[in-house]
Amino acid sequence: MVHVCVSLGSNIGDRTGNLLTAYNHIMVIKGIQPLKFSRFYETAPIGGPPQPMYLNAALSVQTTLLPHQLLEQFQRIETLMGRVRTVKWGPRPIDIDIILYGDEIVNDERLKIPHPLMHSRIFVLEPMAEIEPDIIHPVFQKTILQLYKELRTKMKEV
Repeated sequence: MVHVCVSLGSNIGDRTGNLLTAYNHIMVIKGIQPLKFSRFYETAPIGGPPQPMYLNAALSVQTTLLPHQLLEQFQRIETLMGRVRTVKWGPRPIDIDIILYGDEIVNDERLKIPHPLMHSRIFVLEPMAEIEPDIIHPVFQKTILQLYKELRTKMKEV
């Protein structure tokens, strides 16, 4: 089984309900076992059009699914929950992103792991630092907690 970190976000409708519904859908996928689920963090949207605040969380699981199989399952859940991909970084009832898949690096037209923007996104790093602070980023060779602290320092300097 591979240790996987997932980011969840919602800013349309019942944000808390959406995160919990997505979690429940993920937990019934054959080949996935839950490890940890963060508390929820309210964050401002980054990029895209003006939109409501997000509620974000992180989830760690173990899985026998391959990265692209996991992506297909997560996109199926997003569609089931009403996500329509029309505007890049636009509002959405649910967003489910694979952040880390063990120490593997995937870089193709459909999937990039580790998530290419994770180190610059407080809404990803803060919940991940809560549940998996010691996981090492396979490219930067830093822990999630180190990346989180570095980003917080940069944000204070601005």
